[in-house]
Amino acid sequence: MSGVRSEVFVPLFLGLTFLLVIIHPVVLAQSAWEEDGWLRTSYANERLEHGDEFGCYGMPGLSWNNDPGAVAQSCRDYIEERINASQWASSPISTYTPPSLTMVEHERIAGQGFTVHGDQTELSLTAWHSGDDEPIDVWDWYNLGRRGGSLEKGMGSLDNLKQEVAEGGLVNLYWIGRVNDATVRHDQEILDFLNEESGIWLTTWGEAWSSWSAKRCYEFTHSLESTTNGSRLSFEALDTEQCRSATNNRAWNVPVTWMIDVGGSDVESVLDNGTEMPSIELEKNMKEGWWVDGNGTLMLSVVNGNPVDIELSEDDVEYDVLGQTQFWNNHSAAVTIAGHQTNDLFKWSKRFLDEDDIRFTWLVTPRVAEEGDAWIPYAIVGIGFSTIIAMLYLLKREGVGPMASPLSAAMEENRKKDLGKVSLERSLDAKEDDNEE
Repeated sequence: MSGVRSEVFVPLFLGLTFLLVIIHPVVLAQSAWEEDGWLRTSYANERLEHGDEFGCYGMPGLSWNNDPGAVAQSCRDYIEERINASQWASSPISTYTPPSLTMVEHERIAGQGFTVHGDQTELSLTAWHSGDDEPIDVWDWYNLGRRGGSLEKGMGSLDNLKQEVAEGGLVNLYWIGRVNDATVRHDQEILDFLNEESGIWLTTWGEAWSSWSAKRCYEFTHSLESTTNGSRLSFEALDTEQCRSATNNRAWNVPVTWMIDVGGSDVESVLDNGTEMPSIELEKNMKEGWWVDGNGTLMLSVVNGNPVDIELSEDDVEYDVLGQTQFWNNHSAAVTIAGHQTNDLFKWSKRFLDEDDIRFTWLVTPRVAEEGDAWIPYAIVGIGFSTIIAMLYLLKREGVGPMASPLSAAMEENRKKDLGKVSLERSLDAKEDDNEE
């Protein structure tokens, strides 16, 4: 009977032990941090409406170097359970990653939905480390460059930023709002330059990547018909399953700027479901709209799947869809500001409430837990050690394992031999009984 109980108990015990081994890292990680309560408030939603983005920085209790996949998954869940990543989508696609990770580890992070890794990750493939370092493949975005310096006063350089913007491409500024309990001052001159300089697209990591992805796969339809006052050009950038699959459905459906030669005709208006779309000629922040440049080319910014009607002053216009601009609204440079290690959204962002055009990519992380919880890791180690000892003791009772004595093993062997003799004697007795019959 005891043997039957052991056969049932040993697998059950080992199964529970395996479950504890799996659960311990999760319990340890969750005990190491406290969430930023501001992510669940209306204030955070106001930052979304303003155009900011929420990405990942890391999770206390988990290590990028030891298990980058676990960090990415936990950080993604942390964001998604509290707030949308942007005004365009719910899932985050931007994350900080430290140097020294391999391409395989970056692929593991990308498998959790993060497509932009930054910055300065020291991979051989790069994106926007200079004005002409335009990304070609998705892997280039695993090493997003840091350009333009820091937003911190005394550390940032306005002259350096102006030079990088003049070179073009994506300029990525660095920002950290607090060090321990000390507030870090920002450079107002840099913000004033970004607000006043024309030709700059002020954006975020996710918007920039999604806009770049839209150039890798797209389809559109167009047609022209005569009206009483001229003609109507209908245009739609299609939202296709093929193009969404090209990015594993991760790219946000953001406005993309199309260049349309309208053959010298005046553009009277652009209608979205009968409503006039706004002019975005001097706009620096991504939105839908239109304007006409000095050459008479229509700059039309629309999301995929949104058909629009372009009212033209002339009939029978010879028009041509020229393609997409490099950056949204045909700007020559794009600027992002990454808020690294953001663990208190309110304290980090409240100073920028009056900055109407500035956009931030907040790379969030929970706060490290209070020291009062420091006993939990030791308790977990103690549980694991006690589990191993209990398992060895159980094996000892069965006469096996490193704790079993040689005498116990010999006695067990003799017991098996005695059982064999009894079985043989019973077998011989049975044969004799058959002969007697």
